[in-house]
Amino acid sequence: MTPPSTARLRVEFVTIFVLAPVSAAVLVPAEVLFPALFGLLVVTVWLLWQTPGFSLLQLWRGRVSWLRVLALGAISAGASVVLITELRPSAFMMPGLASPGLLALIVLLYPLLSALPQELIFRTLFFERYGPIIPGGPAGLILNAAVFSLAHMIYWSWIVAALTFAGGLAFAHSYRDRRSFPEAFAMHALAGDILFALGMSAWFYSANVTTPF
Repeated sequence: MTPPSTARLRVEFVTIFVLAPVSAAVLVPAEVLFPALFGLLVVTVWLLWQTPGFSLLQLWRGRVSWLRVLALGAISAGASVVLITELRPSAFMMPGLASPGLLALIVLLYPLLSALPQELIFRTLFFERYGPIIPGGPAGLILNAAVFSLAHMIYWSWIVAALTFAGGLAFAHSYRDRRSFPEAFAMHALAGDILFALGMSAWFYSANVTTPF
């Protein structure tokens, strides 16, 4: 399979990681976030299949440091408690208090229906297909975190932007530098479950989105 040209990679990269999220935030209702995510997942799998030398089977070979995963979970919990109690105290622990069954369902499904597709798009596709045009060193990690944060622009919240940027740095480091997709996925899944359980859905839930226009 012939490697794609640098020009094609650049066009794809800007379209997927810049134009698409900005257009979605401005033009598309937040309620269609998940259909859009799965549409992009289909495109991602196709592009990865077109990427010379890449196989999805290789993703699950990385080792997981559960200490790192739990540490990120603890940081996520601490940040969530501070933000909720200071800015939206009525939302603290609300999902579990309002509907324990629904929260349990979210905790079970979020890793597979949200964290896994996002990691395939924002870590695997980003680094495996677009590696030739991605800067090395810290700049590459920062760029990855930035586009991950930009993809959450649909929520129109500086809190969401800041948390996803910080999380993106951690996930990107696990994927690129530690060569562990399973670790990045586990971090993302645990952090997301913790955020929702503690009430961060006050900002991460599409029905709560308030656009600036």
